[in-house]
Amino acid sequence: MDEILKTIPHRPPFLFIDEIVEVREDGATCKRTIRGDEPQFEGHYPGNPIMPGVLLCEACFQTGAVYLAKQIEKEGKSLNDVTPVLSRIGEARFKQMVKPGDEITIEVTMKETISRFFFMKGKILKGGKPAMTIEFALAMVEGESA
Repeated sequence: MDEILKTIPHRPPFLFIDEIVEVREDGATCKRTIRGDEPQFEGHYPGNPIMPGVLLCEACFQTGAVYLAKQIEKEGKSLNDVTPVLSRIGEARFKQMVKPGDEITIEVTMKETISRFFFMKGKILKGGKPAMTIEFALAMVEGESA
């Protein structure tokens, strides 16, 4: 967890990755175990808790931010100078439900960079099978405009 907290600005209760598995040249992989005591399950849905799709998307965005932060470190810059900001979401597809007790693997791959925008694709795997796929873009915003 310490490595994540040093790498991206997200903090509990809005942190949706537990472990950085690897950062590759073209992307990153993280893991998360979904816990039944998380606040979203009080209302989504009592008696039949299902991880909200938007929070699965957020796990992909945070994994993308991990990847970009590690790229920035390689360039000798500090993540303190920039903030990863979501700029586009597309093609989100939900293929199976994620529930408390499930361990998910979050995989993000870089597609292309245009100016300060980083276009990525992500997927969440549960039991080795896709639970969600998504395309998105993050912008690295400098200074106070973040």
